[in-house]
Amino acid sequence: MRIDVLLGEAQVAPADVADRVVVVIDVLRAATTVAAALDAGARAVIPFETVDETASRAKAYARGEVQLAGERRMMKIDGFDLGNSPAEYTPASVEGRTILYTTTNGTLALAASHGARACYFAAFVNVTATVASVRAAIEQGGDVTIICAGHERHVALEDVVCAGRLVRGISAGLESVTRGDGARVAEMAERPFQGGVASVALEAGHARSLVAAGFERDVDMCLTLDRYDRSVRYQDRQLQLEPATRTDH
Repeated sequence: MRIDVLLGEAQVAPADVADRVVVVIDVLRAATTVAAALDAGARAVIPFETVDETASRAKAYARGEVQLAGERRMMKIDGFDLGNSPAEYTPASVEGRTILYTTTNGTLALAASHGARACYFAAFVNVTATVASVRAAIEQGGDVTIICAGHERHVALEDVVCAGRLVRGISAGLESVTRGDGARVAEMAERPFQGGVASVALEAGHARSLVAAGFERDVDMCLTLDRYDRSVRYQDRQLQLEPATRTDH
C-alpha cells in the first residue's frame, strides 16, 4: 500500500486520484464547516467551484429547501445565507436543508478528486473517524492520496500537519506501507504537534490571517481534535456523513 500527500490542489493530476482512496483536507475552514453542518442535521452539502454556479443551482430548489453558503477571501459572499464559519451551522439554520457551498480553496480541491474510488473530506475535527474510514476502504488493498487544499494556491501548514496525522493513523500497524516524499514531509511537519494541535494557530499564516479578520473563534473550533465522531464522504458530488458502521470498524 502506498500513501502520497500532495501539498496543494494544483499538484493533482488524474493519475494521482484514479482508483485510489482520496482524502481532501481543508482545516481552515471548509472541511470543518462541512462537518459542523452535517452534524447539525443538514441533508447534504453540495460543493461548487464558482459563486455563479452555486447561485444558479439554487433555482432548482424550493427556497426553503436550501441555504446558499460560502466565502471568498474569508468573507461571506454577498446575498448568501451563510458564510464559512462553522459556528453558523446550527440546527436552526441548516437542519433538513441542502447546503449549496463554495469556498476559495476547499471546493476546488474536492473537484480535483474526481475519479477516486472513494473520497473523504477531512480536518482535525474528524481526523480519527477519517482514519477509520480509510482503513476500512483499503482493507482489501489499494493506495491512498491525501490532497491538502492549501490557502490561495499556497501550502497551508495546518493542512500539512493534519495530513501527517492521517498518514500516521492510516499506516499504524500495517506492513509494507510505502510513503511518497509528500507523505514523509507531512509526517515530519506533524511531529511537533502530536501532543495537541492548538498551537498550530501560532505558526500557520492562514490561522493568523483569520484571527486578524475577527475569526478567532473559528480557528479555535477548527483546531480541536475529534469534535465529531463520523467522517464526511464525498460521493456523487455530494458531501454526507459516512454511515456510523463504517467508522466503527
